[in-house]
Amino acid sequence: MFIKEVKTVFSNKDKTTDTKWKIETFCQEKKHIVDLMIEFKVLAMKAETDDMHTIFLLKKNIRSNIIKTILRYLPIAVPEILKEWKIAIISVKQEYESMESSYNYRTES
Repeated sequence: MFIKEVKTVFSNKDKTTDTKWKIETFCQEKKHIVDLMIEFKVLAMKAETDDMHTIFLLKKNIRSNIIKTILRYLPIAVPEILKEWKIAIISVKQEYESMESSYNYRTES
């Protein structure tokens, strides 16, 4: 029984370490923004990352043009908590996608 418990403890630490590595190296690539944010949230929860570090990782791993756009907001509108950052990232990305599809529609017509 003891050996089984020890194996469980060490295997959970390995999983947590693996998850922490995944969230540190997480990148957006071509994932849809909502899918990305869901995946990121799951990784943050599994890695037991606090909100401040999660915000840091979002700023580090989300496309820089999105983060720069958010940081150019008026100081009163710049997100401070994790929930606000998630909303701002999704909003900016969706606006970019909307502008891109509008531009593509006009150039194809």
